[in-house]
Amino acid sequence: MSISRKSNIFDPDPFDGFPFNQSLLPFSLPSSFFSVPSDTSVFAMARIDWKETPEAHVFKADLPGIKKEEIKVEVEEGKVLQISGERSRENEEKTDMWHRVERSSGKFLRRFRLPENAKMDQIKAAMENGVLTVTVPKEDVKKPDVKSIEISG
Repeated sequence: MSISRKSNIFDPDPFDGFPFNQSLLPFSLPSSFFSVPSDTSVFAMARIDWKETPEAHVFKADLPGIKKEEIKVEVEEGKVLQISGERSRENEEKTDMWHRVERSSGKFLRRFRLPENAKMDQIKAAMENGVLTVTVPKEDVKKPDVKSIEISG
């Protein structure tokens, strides 16, 4: 089994701990260049695996702390699977003092173009222990009809 993993350019804090002096640059950069928008970090946190079995395409998404009512699984334009949702921000009390905030909140959206052999009318989704599993059954591959031709001569 081969698994390829790519680094994600949307991971938060790409310059965390990196000494960088903007005054040494021959040009100026906007402050937004050094920050990651809050919606982007949540988008990156919706990690999804896609595997293909002989019977189906199976998508598994790690969505801890999100209720199934907060998730939408939709099919757009016939063959585009869309998984979206929103993780609510924790209520803050005025007396709370936060030391570190690493858990993200906000909206996420992931889209996948499904292959031609996907049975769009039989898609199933289930949520268990913070893992969303979407199963897209595949059409049976029809073997071409073979007709024998008699050779004369």
